Amino acid sequence: RNEEGRPRVLLAEAGTGTGKTLGYLAPASLWAERNQGAAWVSTYTRALQRQIDRESAALWPDPAERKRKAVVRKGRENYLCLLNLQDMMQAAQLGNGDLIGMALASRWAMHSRDGDMTGGDYPGWLPGLFATAPSHQASAANLVDRRGECVHAACPHYRTCFVEKTIRASRRADLVVANHALVMTQAAFDGARSARGLNQDGETAALKRIVFDEGHHLFDAADSAFSACLSGQEAAELRRWLRGPEGRGRRGRGLEQRLGDLCADNAEATKALQDAVRAAAQLPGEGVSGRIAPASGEVNPIGPIERFLVAALEQLRARTSEQSGPGGTEFGMECSLRPVTDPVLETAREAAKALADVEAPLLALSRHLEDILDDEAVELDGAARARIEGALRGLDRRARMTLPGWRSMLAALEVSSDEPDPDFLDWLSAEAAFGRITDVALRRHWIDPTVPLEAAVIMPSHGVLVTSATLSDPLSDDPFDMARLRTGSARLIEPARTLKVESPFNYATNSRVIVVNDLTKDEPRQTAAAMRELFLAAGGGGLGLFTAIRRLKAVYERLGPDLAKAGIPLYAQHVDPLEVGALVDVFRAERDSCLLGTDAVRDGVDVPGRSLRILAFDRVPWPRPDLLHKARRARFGGGPQARGFDDALARAKMAQAFGRLIRRADDKGVFVMLDAAAPTRLFASLPPGCEVQRMGLAEAVELVGGFLVQSGSD
Repeated sequence: RNEEGRPRVLLAEAGTGTGKTLGYLAPASLWAERNQGAAWVSTYTRALQRQIDRESAALWPDPAERKRKAVVRKGRENYLCLLNLQDMMQAAQLGNGDLIGMALASRWAMHSRDGDMTGGDYPGWLPGLFATAPSHQASAANLVDRRGECVHAACPHYRTCFVEKTIRASRRADLVVANHALVMTQAAFDGARSARGLNQDGETAALKRIVFDEGHHLFDAADSAFSACLSGQEAAELRRWLRGPEGRGRRGRGLEQRLGDLCADNAEATKALQDAVRAAAQLPGEGVSGRIAPASGEVNPIGPIERFLVAALEQLRARTSEQSGPGGTEFGMECSLRPVTDPVLETAREAAKALADVEAPLLALSRHLEDILDDEAVELDGAARARIEGALRGLDRRARMTLPGWRSMLAALEVSSDEPDPDFLDWLSAEAAFGRITDVALRRHWIDPTVPLEAAVIMPSHGVLVTSATLSDPLSDDPFDMARLRTGSARLIEPARTLKVESPFNYATNSRVIVVNDLTKDEPRQTAAAMRELFLAAGGGGLGLFTAIRRLKAVYERLGPDLAKAGIPLYAQHVDPLEVGALVDVFRAERDSCLLGTDAVRDGVDVPGRSLRILAFDRVPWPRPDLLHKARRARFGGGPQARGFDDALARAKMAQAFGRLIRRADDKGVFVMLDAAAPTRLFASLPPGCEVQRMGLAEAVELVGGFLVQSGSD
């Protein structure tokens, strides 16, 4: 950049097969080498992180050099915690766990490249070999630090910790391959610390030159990173972080265990620590869902937060239905916050006071720890300093970000005006599973989450490249208008530049696009029968995409036995215990298998060759008409443009799915839409040469069989 506050931004659409990844890796690595700096590459899916890591071998063929130059960076919840592994191994030796399973996990830890348990070299089949009790499984949920309980330098494994080694390596690397969530949350956190005159975390201190691959996901990633949610489970997690595990047989470490010895010589710090732990008793504890929404029996809330959630659930039930329909979803309910009922308003005041009682001693403790760093700078060794700095990061996240956000939402209920906030949307929601409520929440989202994205990430940077295969919308007056809107670049002083490179493939010859027009919508039996015949005609290699988990499971129950008779394995997200990355790996390896999934599978599939030769949508992937989407449609596409806004989002999802089908010049594939009402205009985002054919199921099955058998033998 030539001027502060004027970053240079390029929106680049590069179709499949254009060499997009090496197209930005090569100059990024060259810049880093010449300038002794670091370039960050951020992705949305773990699959692309693995792909970029593999592609970096073209730049640094020597594995040892590549390990120094390119580092894959994820959040702590993705890496094996050696202290948790030690605790579980000791428990298994005493008979409270699966000793063989823990031995296998330990053996993997000895040979793992980076300890990554979600998309790295952790065997996806390993958890399935363990004892059935969840607390005994060496799964990612139990072996990673997902609650912020790290004791940092106090841990006996600190010097060999996978997370710390990855952080240290990222500070020296030329190329850091991260993900959108880590980049955004860390940038926001560093910005908040800098505003108070504190040092940045360090993990993203070099976040000045960024490549956002899978840039079509930036909007959703920012929406998640900059939102706030006060729910029973979130509040219970905060209580557990403060007080430690309170149930029998639970593992973990509370704030006193992590910081008690650091505060022992400071009476004021010790008092603040004890006050915070005592105040945390007002937060929901374990089993909160059974008290606020029991399957049977009376409601029995404990504490002001739980009483607020009970009142919120009463308002939800009064204004929505737990069944699918207006205001409700197949997994719960949601309703507008206003007008607020009196019970919600009264309990909100009590809940806000309880949160303030927790926040005040945490802030005091944070100040005392900062004083210890200053006053005892000479006496503190490196390990103690690292522990205090790590504790301050955890305290800052909760005392200066999470708790103030929750109190702000509760305080907004006191405002008498029914006029909505122009920047935020607050609403109530309830999640459900297996016919019962599992959690209740008060939520706040930015209507335009690119506002904080621009402030925290884009504006402080020098240069940003946003790239994807589906950034532009062909039916807009300016194809990149939607991309500017959904990446935050529309408000930049220096306009973003644009680039579009088409795929080199012959889609007219290598692909077929079919709309089946004789099926009844919302009939799982017919959808299952259609997918069965289409997948059998293709000989396997089928991917079924769904917009609802309920329909996916209903089709799986009917489809699995029929495909099994033909010797075709069927796997399904939300049914099989494997995580999405492992499912895709199995699907790739078993060339004639089939896979059912939702958006996560669509975004994570990178399966060139005959392992994926037919892709079937159960229906048009329209955006879900929830409260947040309605608010955004009114903001970005109100009036006569509302349909165009929804169309653009659906077109992008269909184009993304189609791009997974043809990955190489010799790939052959069929794209099938099982929704007769699919408008032709939605297919405009597919590559040139794709002709949409509408026909009945029988004709479609015949076409699929003839096209794939004729064009793709082994």
